[in-house]
Amino acid sequence: MVFSSRYWLFYALTLLMGGRRQIFTVFSLFLLVEKFGFSVRTVAVLYMVNYAVNWFFNPLIGRIINRIGERRLLTIEYTSAFFIFLGYAWTDSALLAGIMYVLDSLTFNFAIAVRTFFQKIAFPEDAAPNMAIAQTINHIPAVTIPAVGGWMWTSFGYQSVFLFGAGLTVMSLLLAQLVDREIRRKNTQTRG
Repeated sequence: MVFSSRYWLFYALTLLMGGRRQIFTVFSLFLLVEKFGFSVRTVAVLYMVNYAVNWFFNPLIGRIINRIGERRLLTIEYTSAFFIFLGYAWTDSALLAGIMYVLDSLTFNFAIAVRTFFQKIAFPEDAAPNMAIAQTINHIPAVTIPAVGGWMWTSFGYQSVFLFGAGLTVMSLLLAQLVDREIRRKNTQTRG
């Protein structure tokens, strides 16, 4: 596996996506249980609602990417995630927190646009090695975010974790604006 500066944006978006995934999977559910007292039954119902919503909407994501493009879809994802993380940090409504959990899961599925973006900028011989690199990059936050987030939660309150997540989404949002530029750049380059 060899890093290529040609794919820096893909690497950066993948790293930030891994950070967001960890905050979503570890801390949003912990918030629902810890702050709002969701029972095992309530969490199970929430999972079923979440899966039903994703089952319905996930097949549409590819068509949405084809229609509006990766940059716009990622912009929607990161803007939504920003407000969802702020909502996690400040809401006192268990119902709203549960709705945000489902919306968070749904919009996280828009991250497929990062991979379709990579497919558009990658030379065929670079695809497999760089997808392997992406998996490695994506796992860096899996090791660090739970530990750092747990420390932040206990030291500064649960809001700090979600405000950190909002900061990650702002960085992702800014980087996503470069997606079209990188696609245009690839289309004018030849392998060399």
